Amino acid sequence: MTDRPGTGIRKRSVTIAGHATSVSVEDAFWDALCRIAETRGMPVRALIAEIDANRSGNLSSALRVFVLETLTEGTKDPARST
Repeated sequence: MTDRPGTGIRKRSVTIAGHATSVSVEDAFWDALCRIAETRGMPVRALIAEIDANRSGNLSSALRVFVLETLTEGTKDPARST
């Protein structure tokens, strides 16, 4: 079985607050993260640092959750929000 496009996990090196680390995320999540950073007018490394500063779990998971929450934010039904 082959992976669908965008579903393969790739390890990427990033530097956060002067410390090198790596994250393993699917291409689709990485591409979305880059688009979000571009929309916000900031480098992707700055967005990752922001996510890192506010996370409670591992960074790779935090990036995925951030992307998911950001992309679904605009699709919420205001009548259902509490």
